[in-house]
Amino acid sequence: FRFDNLMIAFFLQFTEEKLGQAEKTELDAHFENLLARADCTKNWTEKILRQTEVLLQPNPSARVEEFLYEKLDRKVPSRVTNGELLAQYMTEAANDFGPGTPYGKTLIKVGETQRRLGAAEREFIRSASISFLTPLRNFLEGDWRTISKERRILQNRRLDLDACKARLKKAKAAEAKAAAVPDFQETRPRNYVLSASASALWSDEVEKAEHELRLTQTEFDRQAEVTRLLLEGISSTHVNHLRCLHEFVESQTNYYAQCYQFMLDLQKQLGRFSGTFVGNAESASPAAAASPPVAAATLPAVPTIPVVPTIVGVPNTVAEGVLNPNEVKPPASGTRRARVLYDYEAADSTELALLADEMITVYSLPGMDPDWLIGERGNQKGKVPVTYLELLS
Repeated sequence: FRFDNLMIAFFLQFTEEKLGQAEKTELDAHFENLLARADCTKNWTEKILRQTEVLLQPNPSARVEEFLYEKLDRKVPSRVTNGELLAQYMTEAANDFGPGTPYGKTLIKVGETQRRLGAAEREFIRSASISFLTPLRNFLEGDWRTISKERRILQNRRLDLDACKARLKKAKAAEAKAAAVPDFQETRPRNYVLSASASALWSDEVEKAEHELRLTQTEFDRQAEVTRLLLEGISSTHVNHLRCLHEFVESQTNYYAQCYQFMLDLQKQLGRFSGTFVGNAESASPAAAASPPVAAATLPAVPTIPVVPTIVGVPNTVAEGVLNPNEVKPPASGTRRARVLYDYEAADSTELALLADEMITVYSLPGMDPDWLIGERGNQKGKVPVTYLELLS
């Protein structure tokens, strides 16, 4: 019976609050700020999570499939990246056209680079999912659900408290009315007895209401403290997400650095095919054969990346003079130590092969491509790519 009365009072309090006809216990300003900060964290975390998923997997069908596998607690099957699929097509086309032809050789080289780009993309997606997406999901599916549950309980405790306050207020008003001294001239003796009995009944009702108010106030205070501690933990969530964001940026930096270096290597390899390509074009086209020889010297080799262009038929005097290992001399000042990040295979005699984690001395010379440095290891020296190095102070 008491439970039914409490539920009725609960719903009456909720309805009257919505209609603006009942008083409401207000939380302190600090608590309200914590609630607003938690809601803001949840909303932006959801948006960042969804957009990062789109960045890593633009295909919505693939995202739905990965979501279903995750909910079924099954391993997501390995999926070929677009770069790897393009590499496969290019390799098969080169075999059909003839791997020894200029077009076939170029298709093979570009296909190899696309395969490496696809593998780098796969590793980036895996790394970003582990270091960034998983912590965001864990917050939304774990900590936030706990916070939401405790907030709902706190809301119910507050409604109970306000309902008890309203009940006590009504009981005191009724008690005061019953205890008022009646008019002896207009009130019969029988009403004195009824008035005294009603006053006693309302006194008991006030005592019960005060007791229930003390209990609900204690429960409300306890739940408010639990919820406050959870909300203050949002600061720790921000620190954790900040660390994960740094790891995401590191993964993205490594991915784009690898892609950039792969394309530099590809451009350099395609530059070696330029003479063959121009020769074939001259023999196949009478108009091109009749053109002056200077035309071949004005044809740049695949200028897709901002590096020093390789000109067919025109020697790069700066590169040849600087990059001859026998003639390169380190400057009197300006050399630095560097740690090698990845293995690097020298493409020709002007470059220096590198092994991951080894230490070398590097320096730059006037007129050099800014993406390259001169590296020295003992008596060996040659060009080394900057993206493969960590320069030390």
